[in-house]
Parts: sequence; C-alpha cells; structure tokens
Amino acid sequence: MANRLPLIAVVDDEESVRLALARMLRASSFEVSIYRCGEDFLESLKTVLPDCVVLDFQMPGLTGRDVQRALSLQKLPLPIIIVTAHDQPSLREKVLADGAVAYFTKPLRRDTLIAAVDQAIRRTP
Repeated sequence: MANRLPLIAVVDDEESVRLALARMLRASSFEVSIYRCGEDFLESLKTVLPDCVVLDFQMPGLTGRDVQRALSLQKLPLPIIIVTAHDQPSLREKVLADGAVAYFTKPLRRDTLIAAVDQAIRRTP
C-alpha cells in the first residue's frame, strides 16, 4: 500500500482530549483511530496495527502502564507516547525505561506532539 498515511492510535478516557489530539494529528496529515479505553485499543490490534500510540496514563480499567506492559508481552514494536495530567518524575523514568519514546503532561502543544510522533515513526524498524 504505497503512500499510506501513518496511522496513529489515540487512547484516552476523556472524550474532549481524544478529539483534540485526533484533530491535531489529522491536521498534520496522519490517519487517526481513537479509543476510549485500553481494553478497546488492545482488542483492535487483532485487525489493525498502528504506527504509533498516544496513550493516556491514567484511565479506568487498564491504565496506560497496563497497556504498555501488554504490548511488551505481545512483543509488538509499537512506539508509545505517554500523556498524563499528573506528572510524576518516577513514573516518567519507569515508562521511558520500559520503552516509551516520549512522556508529556497535558495539555500538549501541537508542535511538541507532532515532533514526537514524527520521531517515533522514524525510529520504528
């Protein structure tokens, strides 16, 4: 499939955040799929594999950390960008050590998000 736009998955339990992130990404020529919870996102991987995941850390049910671990156990080489409303330096260290390519606090600046997604996609084999 030549010239396919990169697909970015946005996983966040807050609808307004999901829609805002999706708008930012679509405006920068990415395809976007949105998920309200980690469970829905993991289920979707049976049929579609995104090029990058923008993942909220604090969600009901499976947290972003749970999703990150599940992806690692499945050995899926998806670049993960963690976003959170509550910055915790120890959390930042853990998720980055476990392979997340970036960690940001909300609200995100468009240029910061797009640069991180571009970099994450380029790093993927």
